[in-house]
Amino acid sequence: MAKRLPPLNPLRAFEATARHGSLTKAASELNVTHGAISHQIKALEQSLGVKLFERAGQRVKLTPHGAELLPAVSSAFDGIAAATQRMTRPASSGTLSVSCVPALLLLWMTPRLGSFMAQYPDIRLTLIPSNDAKDIRAPQIDVCVHYGDGSWTDCWMRKWSGLELFPVVSPTLINNRPIRSVRDLADHVFLHGDDGREWHTWLAAADALDLERGRRHHLGDARMAVEAAVHGHGVALGDSVTASSLLARGMLVAPFSLSVPAVDDFYVVCRNEMKSTPIVQLFIDWLFAEKAQDDGRADAPVAGRVVTRRKRPALRVIGGRTGG
Repeated sequence: MAKRLPPLNPLRAFEATARHGSLTKAASELNVTHGAISHQIKALEQSLGVKLFERAGQRVKLTPHGAELLPAVSSAFDGIAAATQRMTRPASSGTLSVSCVPALLLLWMTPRLGSFMAQYPDIRLTLIPSNDAKDIRAPQIDVCVHYGDGSWTDCWMRKWSGLELFPVVSPTLINNRPIRSVRDLADHVFLHGDDGREWHTWLAAADALDLERGRRHHLGDARMAVEAAVHGHGVALGDSVTASSLLARGMLVAPFSLSVPAVDDFYVVCRNEMKSTPIVQLFIDWLFAEKAQDDGRADAPVAGRVVTRRKRPALRVIGGRTGG
């Protein structure tokens, strides 16, 4: 005998309302009216004989019965979505849309795309420079590589890399105006990729907060600050992920052996149903494989760079590494 299950549409209304804590937002997601959502939830409550929500001001919150039902319903919908994605998306062909931190996309991912395209020539990529958390749930985006503290909810995520911050400068500039000690920075232009907190953190670790700084330029994000340093416009703070290739090619040098850890990290993030999609899994596997190769080369000497050491936890930084 078939098991009696609640009707599907009321379950969808229940799951969306519970996730958003709002009838209005659930209605918007499901493209129906506020009244339709309310009617579906009442129908489900009548079917089950229990109350699932109670009002809390402008929002709704789950009752104990609702909290007991939600995990099973969410898991069931995720499973259905994942199975559908697997059936409709081939493993190694088709389209893949990736949202990535602009600095990471330009300085790390783009130079390595040849490897991905050689392995998967039938996958057509759409790369979006962004660190907007809204991308994680955007239906047109398959997977994100974002910078943050890992506090995103209702999604799959995995830490991809931490990063260290240290000064970088062009060889031409440092040859014309040597930097032999931290005090020599006073004769150089400081290039900021954030509101100044990253440089404050590094100078604090270098016991140089009293350094008299001259000209400073705020360039909006890490990508622009590093690019300005490449062109000899001053000294920027690079990081151990995005600046590595520029150091290896001699386009930048690191004049000091001191680095500080950034507070946040790079994460691979996607909607729960997308994680098991073969084409997304291929890209995630490629990302981690490329990073593992980088880590394997990390112990080798890098041209133009002094090996960094860590000192003191960093303060929280706003912006900066997001590159946009």
